[in-house]
Amino acid sequence: MQPDTRKNIPLAERMRPKTLDEFVGQHHLVGEDRILQRLIGQGRVPSLLLWGPPGSGKTTLATILAHTIDARFIFFSAVLSGVKELRTVVEAATSERELSGRPTLLFVDEIHRFHKGQQDALLPHVESGLFTLIGATTENPSFQVIAPLLSRCQVLVLKPLQEEDIRIIVRRALEDGERGLGAEGFALDDDALDLLARSADGDCRRALNCLETAASLTRGTGETAGRISVEVVREAAQQPSLRYDRAGEEHYNLISALHKSLRDSDPDGASYWLGRMLASGEDPLYIARRLVRFASEDIGNADPQALQVALNCRDAFHMLGSPEGELALFQAATYLATAPKSNAVYMAEKKIRHDIRRTGSLPVPLHLRNAPTRLMKEVGYGRGYQYAHDSADGLVDQEHMPDRLKGSVYYEPTNRGFEAVIRDRLIKWRKILQQRAQRHAKHDPT
Repeated sequence: MQPDTRKNIPLAERMRPKTLDEFVGQHHLVGEDRILQRLIGQGRVPSLLLWGPPGSGKTTLATILAHTIDARFIFFSAVLSGVKELRTVVEAATSERELSGRPTLLFVDEIHRFHKGQQDALLPHVESGLFTLIGATTENPSFQVIAPLLSRCQVLVLKPLQEEDIRIIVRRALEDGERGLGAEGFALDDDALDLLARSADGDCRRALNCLETAASLTRGTGETAGRISVEVVREAAQQPSLRYDRAGEEHYNLISALHKSLRDSDPDGASYWLGRMLASGEDPLYIARRLVRFASEDIGNADPQALQVALNCRDAFHMLGSPEGELALFQAATYLATAPKSNAVYMAEKKIRHDIRRTGSLPVPLHLRNAPTRLMKEVGYGRGYQYAHDSADGLVDQEHMPDRLKGSVYYEPTNRGFEAVIRDRLIKWRKILQQRAQRHAKHDPT
């Protein structure tokens, strides 16, 4: 009698759907009259890049597509294989086409881990149609896949599964007597099912692994036979890890969400995304540096204290570390979110950099130059300079820009926060200087 090896195969692998009818989730791709349904109906699948989080169904969809179009399916791991193994695949695909005319579907898991040379090696065979390529990646293909290969593939975006999708998959695993746990008669409490669906965080594989662990913990205990309680699921799930990559797509998504929540004056959204980044393992000092940048970029002189708050936050965390210092990050984030906003300093910097690139090394006007030597005085350095403190109101009418940029205005304060005071002050000063210039012109018509 042959031993039953099925129990050694993980539940998630045993429950992998074999047809689109069994597939749960990704309705925008596999639903009625959607792209994958239509392609399968035509009996032809182009090269694809499946981009989505772990456990969203990328490998399963590739396998289903291969079986649907009756193609030879070759699984290729970008982690374990390279150009040498790819040559073997090319030879096998060539033989298959010559002998039977049957197409080959090459599935490259984690294709983003291929370096440029390995991705280049795929190009001629994708272009010639020797095989249909389906690449799976958790990283943004725009950054991780070379442009020539990207242009030859249709990118399909997979989303994290919804909690209801997870519930359907778990119930199916509990009821399936052949591939799942149905033969053992397990029952899952409703609150346990809800907890499992939440803790899966959109990852089907994580949900089924948790269910399998919970079932193992339930066997041989004093619990009601086959009953999986919420306590057992909580023990099986432990602390769920969040989807995050400190150097990848999710890192940039979350810091963007934090920055935009701060800019939009939403302390709740800013606090949430800050908490998400910390819970995902982001370096708190990286967040502190971004808060310092934000204080100048999006608040500036509307609240000059904001920069000091952000710097103090960085110093407080540096002194306290985690977890005590993390509270300073939340304090700074809520302060910055509720401060008046201005990007006037940021815009001034952009305009100045543009003019510098456009005009090059314009000379400093002579009257603004120091003249530490007699020769420099003789050639005009410092001549005509007006010392502001000699004026009763501290204002002088003299040009501070190079001749080509005379009259340029870079800093345009808003009427928000303290910047409104600065704005009124500048308007008043310019009016005084304008009147002074008019009086001077009247008394000295030459």
